[in-house]
Amino acid sequence: MRSPLTVGFKLAVILHFLACGDSYTSLQYSFRVSKSAICIFFPKVRKAIIDTYKHEVLKCPKTPEEWKTVAEVFAKKWNYHNCGGALDGKHVPIKKPKKGGSLYCKYKKFHSIILMAVADAKYKFLYVDIGAEGGAGDGGTWIKCNLHHAIE
Repeated sequence: MRSPLTVGFKLAVILHFLACGDSYTSLQYSFRVSKSAICIFFPKVRKAIIDTYKHEVLKCPKTPEEWKTVAEVFAKKWNYHNCGGALDGKHVPIKKPKKGGSLYCKYKKFHSIILMAVADAKYKFLYVDIGAEGGAGDGGTWIKCNLHHAIE
């Protein structure tokens, strides 16, 4: 009988996936573990990582004083005054969802979801919104995101 996969091994597989974006098939050959095993432990370990670190890593300012602190660091470090964060979006390619129609189809003819994030002056994420349809424009994505509603 084979011994169970260690936590460190599972973490190594996930970190490699996050760093390189390899497929599960590629990971199975790189780490000599079955694709079905990866499919079983991957969501559980990913959820454990998110649950453990989300409050430490993603700390979006909630009060005016916290936002002023972010702006002060931008001014001090980058000489960029009154800046509450650097906002940008990224189209993440995906396979076409069943019955997705053209919602996820970007104008460059591939399907994607949008990752939008705000970072502070030290490159730390303050806010992340993932999952808007790739066919949506920047303005439409911004209007639908929770941060926009909070700022308004």
